[in-house]
Amino acid sequence: MRRKASRFIYMIVVGIAISFLLEAVAVEKGGNRFFGFLTSIIITIFVWEGNLTIDDWLNKKFPWQNMPGRRILIQLLLCLIFSSVTIYFSMLLFNKYVCEFPVEAKDKFVIVAVIIGILVSIILLSIEIGSQFFRNWKRSLVEVEKYKTESLQAQLQNLKDQINPHFMFNNLSVLSSLVYKDQDKAVDFINQLSKVYRYVLDSRNNELVSLKEELVFIESYLYLLKIRFHNSLIIQMNIQEEFKNLVLPPMALQTLVENAIKHNEVSEEFPLTLSIEIERNKIVVRNNLQLRTSPEASCKTGLKNIKERYNYFTKEQVEIEETKSVFLVRLPLLEIR
Repeated sequence: MRRKASRFIYMIVVGIAISFLLEAVAVEKGGNRFFGFLTSIIITIFVWEGNLTIDDWLNKKFPWQNMPGRRILIQLLLCLIFSSVTIYFSMLLFNKYVCEFPVEAKDKFVIVAVIIGILVSIILLSIEIGSQFFRNWKRSLVEVEKYKTESLQAQLQNLKDQINPHFMFNNLSVLSSLVYKDQDKAVDFINQLSKVYRYVLDSRNNELVSLKEELVFIESYLYLLKIRFHNSLIIQMNIQEEFKNLVLPPMALQTLVENAIKHNEVSEEFPLTLSIEIERNKIVVRNNLQLRTSPEASCKTGLKNIKERYNYFTKEQVEIEETKSVFLVRLPLLEIR
């Protein structure tokens, strides 16, 4: 009803309807019906435009979201006063300058006109208020969904950002020790580290990556670990080709491998065996459990991070199993949709 073209057509129809209603209940048929229609339409437009002006003013002074009960009461009172006064004096002007009412029907006609006008104004006002609520409700739903999306994206980015500083710190620590022990291996380490960080940078803005891409990255990462641990770390991989197009969160495998290194003894006397394989459309990272007697300080965010990242994309759960001798994690492999 706010758009001018449709609003005036609507008011013309309402004005004609009010004119027929007044003729039916208040006066005898006859007289100049055209002037009756025209007057009714003009008064209807004037009354409703005035009510819309009042509504705009109240939107600034008494917004709906602050005190809706008070707003309804104030708007209802102003609507009744404005509509009744406007209709009453319009009837008097019509009677004096356009067409004089029959004496015996004058008072009845004016009273009925005011009552009908007020009722119609209340009905139209209720429709307008209802449409405002509906528009605001739809707008609030859109804003809520937009906020949820932005919030989820921010949370997801925060989870991804938690990985990189920790990952960088560990590798720089390894590199600093290699520089003094074996410069040739340090050079190889730097070359592989550059490949690893190329992947980190390329996948930073990706929510999911293919298993094929992740495996290329994890092979470079495992190469770095082999330089550090030599034969103390045993790697076993068995990945069938048909699963390599499935996807998972980037660097999820690296987090599991890093956790295994962090929490377990890795030495020639106690070699750590890591296996990465497929079981029932899930990739499984398994290691023999030989916990360190003096474990590294940990924020315990690695597995929690992976679980939360998966929660954004699937209802399938990350499975964790631990026995006296084995620790394993199963990560769902997802299909691209």
